[in-house]
Formats: sequence, structure tokens, C-alpha cells
Amino acid sequence: MTIDKSLKRGSRLSRSRNVLKRDERIEKMLANDNFSENQSPLGLPKTRVEKLVIGKKKKKKGPDEDDK
Repeated sequence: MTIDKSLKRGSRLSRSRNVLKRDERIEKMLANDNFSENQSPLGLPKTRVEKLVIGKKKKKKGPDEDDK
């Protein structure tokens, strides 16, 4: 199965994925101390994916505009 053109960008994905693979979830849980080595890798709880938020640019106010 191939990746859609809109998701490809050079060597990485341009959009953030909302679903992690099992090994990615285990790595994230190990970093947060939510997973132990003797725990089963099946039936893992969901892990939250942080999305990158880019702020909007603020408009520059002209000399004739007033704050209300």
C-alpha cells in the first residue's frame, strides 16, 4: 500500500498522524512511565498525540484605526 501524494513531503509526512503504531505507543508510554517490561503489548490504552499548532499572524494597525 502506498502513501497518498498529499501526505508525502520529502522524507517525512507533512501532516501529523492521529494513529500510532504499537511500537510507537509503547515508546511513548515508556517515556511517561505508563508501561512496564513485563506488561503485555496487546490491549494497550490509547495515547494522546500532540498536534503542532501554528499561531496566526496579527494584523498591523494603521495610524487611523482606533481600539474599541
